[in-house]
Amino acid sequence: MTHTCTNHEHTAETPRVYVASLADYNAGRLHGRWIDADQSADAIREQIAEMLAESKEPIAEEWAIHDYEGFGDLGLSEYEDIDKVAEAASLITEHGPVFASLLGYLGGTSSLDEARRYMEDGYRGEWDSLTDYAQELIEDCYSDTLKALPDFIRYHIDFERIANDMELSGDVFTFQVDGRVHVFDAHI
Repeated sequence: MTHTCTNHEHTAETPRVYVASLADYNAGRLHGRWIDADQSADAIREQIAEMLAESKEPIAEEWAIHDYEGFGDLGLSEYEDIDKVAEAASLITEHGPVFASLLGYLGGTSSLDEARRYMEDGYRGEWDSLTDYAQELIEDCYSDTLKALPDFIRYHIDFERIANDMELSGDVFTFQVDGRVHVFDAHI
């Protein structure tokens, strides 16, 4: 089995795919290559072609993605479009695992444009909980009003219920990555 990475630096977080020759697979042999996916689609295709050319099978033209890593919660199919793989990997490298989770939440690589839009315009950040986000938002937006309230009222504001209402009403959506809650404005 051939394992080759690209000529740029690979890190543990770099999204990559293991692409296998289907002719070899059908002949009972494993022949493939790990390819860093955060590069141009043409560069990925070139490495796939090199891997196929190294096959011992006389006609090795078809390939499939048999494994992947660094894509977080995003699932890839065996026949995922290489242009979309490269674009998703680039955006995951740029934004981190939260983008992979967002893309998975929105339905996969077919939702790249929507995910990019949410990341750019709707991402509010990460907190320990949605309650922490709600409290920070209320305190930032209504600090003068809160200061004017007597302590017996201010200390009884239920930020957890406000957070719950924000999510249940569809104003925000969230998911967890590495134990942190990532908050997105649902109305962008």
